[in-house]
Amino acid sequence: MHASARWAVVSAANRRRSSWSSILHLPALIFAVRVNLTMLSALGWRSQSQCGRIGLQMKPIELGGRLGRWSSGRGPLPVLLAARLRRLIDEGELPPGEPLPPDRALALALAVGRSTVVAAYDLLRRDGRIVRRQGSGTQVAGTPRAAGRPTTGAPLFLHLLEPRDGVIQLTCAAPSAPPPELAEAYTSIVPTLAGICGDIGYHPLGHPVLRTAIAERYTRHGIRTGPDRILVTNGAQQALSLLARAFLTPGAPVLVEAPTYHGALEAFRDAAGVPRALPVGLSGLEMAARQHRPALAYVISTFHNPTGSVLSPLARRTLAETAAATGVPLIDDEVLADLGFPGEQAPPPLAAYADTVISVGSLSKIVWAGLRIGWVRAPEPVIARLGRLLAVHDLGGNIPGQLAAAGLLPRLEPLSQRRATELKARHDHLLAELARHLPDWHAPPVQGGQTLWVRLPHGDATSFAQAALRDRVAVLPGNGLDASGRSGEYLRLHFLASPGDLTEAIRRLAKAWHTYHPQARVTSPAALTV
Repeated sequence: MHASARWAVVSAANRRRSSWSSILHLPALIFAVRVNLTMLSALGWRSQSQCGRIGLQMKPIELGGRLGRWSSGRGPLPVLLAARLRRLIDEGELPPGEPLPPDRALALALAVGRSTVVAAYDLLRRDGRIVRRQGSGTQVAGTPRAAGRPTTGAPLFLHLLEPRDGVIQLTCAAPSAPPPELAEAYTSIVPTLAGICGDIGYHPLGHPVLRTAIAERYTRHGIRTGPDRILVTNGAQQALSLLARAFLTPGAPVLVEAPTYHGALEAFRDAAGVPRALPVGLSGLEMAARQHRPALAYVISTFHNPTGSVLSPLARRTLAETAAATGVPLIDDEVLADLGFPGEQAPPPLAAYADTVISVGSLSKIVWAGLRIGWVRAPEPVIARLGRLLAVHDLGGNIPGQLAAAGLLPRLEPLSQRRATELKARHDHLLAELARHLPDWHAPPVQGGQTLWVRLPHGDATSFAQAALRDRVAVLPGNGLDASGRSGEYLRLHFLASPGDLTEAIRRLAKAWHTYHPQARVTSPAALTV
């Protein structure tokens, strides 16, 4: 069968998504999945290196994300596309024998004309990088061989690896500069560093001074905590990766909100876990726990990323107690909890309702991401296990940074208030610019956090994000943040940039939108929904 016909089968399979009530019809869902996989096997599809967790060759939507900011450079689009594909091939990200998407499918995912993809493929064919055969499709040249461990294709991370090239990034949300308090904190620890003796500097669990300071912060908030219940990490992302390694085995289910933080999904998938989607707030956890026996559950209870929602005290109590009763380890991501706008008081964290909750925190959003200070608060046996894992991969974090953070923690309130005022002003500015230039976009206001969850009136966010790159602005399409694959019409926009940059970003987005003509919906990779 021709490659484009095979692609139609996969697209149809991807559209067979269940509703939230599909948990009541799980046997039928399993049967449908088996039928789809059988059909694909009969067509000669085989598992490929970069998509082993999905079991099919790389789809256009995945390859589009892995291409990064391919279209933001100078030159004709076919040349730029061929150059980025060539780099992925040379780096081994697209290994020998890897099938590439059909021309039309990739063109749709990249929001370009088919002629652009045909011309790019032709350049690569002449280079000897790919082979194209009628009836067999396009694949990377060379003999297939055992592939190494796949790397991330998540736009959130790939944008960080790109050079600073004039593209306005509304992707990674973090403060753009350290506050004066951080420099003061580093200055204050100089005498302490000068007086260190008999300490080789390796502290896999974190420096005792910082562990104590974090524990005292929880205690001040009414959650009794000792230093033995704290592990210091190089940011919250490392904390999530450690927790995934500690709790997940290949194929283990992880209950997540749909949508949720993209970095958490990548951490769970990197550990071979299988995210299963529930609504924001993890409603339905009790039934899902009985049905799937998940190894983990993950929630952002306060100023949710990306929607900005906040769980009520009653919902928090119910969720924490349900997780404890069903024996599901529950991670509460508290990274955004201190980012409420002026006058907004967040409810207590989930750990206030059940002592078994695993809390993840960080100073990256309230202070500066370059500080690389995160932590886990958990029962002592969990902390001990995480420490053993961390010791193998990282003998310990940066001690000057940890000492500086310990001095900052008791003095965060003035910084939090200043940050809250700034965030509210930029949130309002972004909403005003959207209303002025893109009035048909639906962008609900939030009461804290860093992001807006914006619904497009038509088309899909994945192909539009590709179109926006050509106007030199980078945004996150919703499907990458949604394990259920149901957020194709959403974009995540952060409002941490300066007012001038936000104004220019919306001007560029409006320009891209007015010339954007979607041909059809771009489907996400096969998703699992509880």
